[in-house]
Amino acid sequence: MTGTVAHDPPPGSASRPGRPLILTEDAALLDDLLRLCAAAGATPEVHHGVPESDDRWATAPLVLVGDDAARRVRGAARRPGVVLVGRDQDDSGVWKRAVQIGADHVLMLPDGEPWLVDRIADVAEGIGRPALTVGVIGGRGGAGASTLACALAVTSAREGLRTLLVDADPLGGGLDVLLGGESAEGLRWPAFAASRGRVGGGALEESLPELHSLRVLSWDRGDCVAVPPPAVRAVLAAARRRGGTVVVDLPRRLDDGVAEALAQLDLALLVVPAELRAVAAAGRVASAVGMVVRDLRVAVRGPYAPGLGDHEVARLLALPLAGEVPVEPALLRPQGGAKPPGATGRGPLARFCAHFWERALVEAGGTR
Repeated sequence: MTGTVAHDPPPGSASRPGRPLILTEDAALLDDLLRLCAAAGATPEVHHGVPESDDRWATAPLVLVGDDAARRVRGAARRPGVVLVGRDQDDSGVWKRAVQIGADHVLMLPDGEPWLVDRIADVAEGIGRPALTVGVIGGRGGAGASTLACALAVTSAREGLRTLLVDADPLGGGLDVLLGGESAEGLRWPAFAASRGRVGGGALEESLPELHSLRVLSWDRGDCVAVPPPAVRAVLAAARRRGGTVVVDLPRRLDDGVAEALAQLDLALLVVPAELRAVAAAGRVASAVGMVVRDLRVAVRGPYAPGLGDHEVARLLALPLAGEVPVEPALLRPQGGAKPPGATGRGPLARFCAHFWERALVEAGGTR
């Protein structure tokens, strides 16, 4: 059993890791809380009552108060991030005690263990604002979506943002190849196929290849061409918790795993060459993607067919226009071992990507 009393998170705790504070004299309850902290990768500080240091009480990112200690906490200064933890599911008085100590959540073990492990893990990882997550998908084959995804990720990293590029297309040849890092050390998608529940964001980031100042999650050269949806969900959720930006290169075929990726996006770019057949194909892709993604925009790529400008393509697809993707050789053919798209910071493609991030970050509420 869990319940919530609304409060904001502790000031400043969202952006820095910290040690949870446990207040209890109940040995059995303490054993359980220590076990849950270990499962979440956190080392707590334990006291029988409110610490003598008022600063520790005020600044701990999370305070777990055993029901036995509620009376000893009553006189402490009110603060957010307090969880009252008990065992008696039938004790209606727990809500009164929660109000008396200013708890913003009431949790009963063992039912509330999964929620509590996630909450403690958030503290251990120093969870802040989630990553701005952008998907890129082609309106037809050969639209240049993978190259644009790489250019967006490279530009984000060049701007100093923590950046993860995710290759969600197992049949696309590998974004690590496009970035010239197919032999780089680090894990690929098949290593995460058995992932369930919560994946540590820090551990994920450190395990992946680092190319051009960003992390890349791509495919290996084996036979694995699909990752179970729960694994996709767990990995992308971990990536989002690290903050910064996440760019996902999406395939045009939509299965359950791709649907999980789409559900994690803040916005998606549909790359559409300015030709009638491409617009017709993109309309079908937009219909499917738009059922999951709440913010789908069209990025139009030239050269243009007669009478078919970028605004006309957007009108035909009934989608907001993200802009015109510049025509560059880098957008039309893989780079192999050369510099990846957007790496120099110069040229129309790099300018498009920089302008995109500038607008998208402002719309999302500022730098992450």
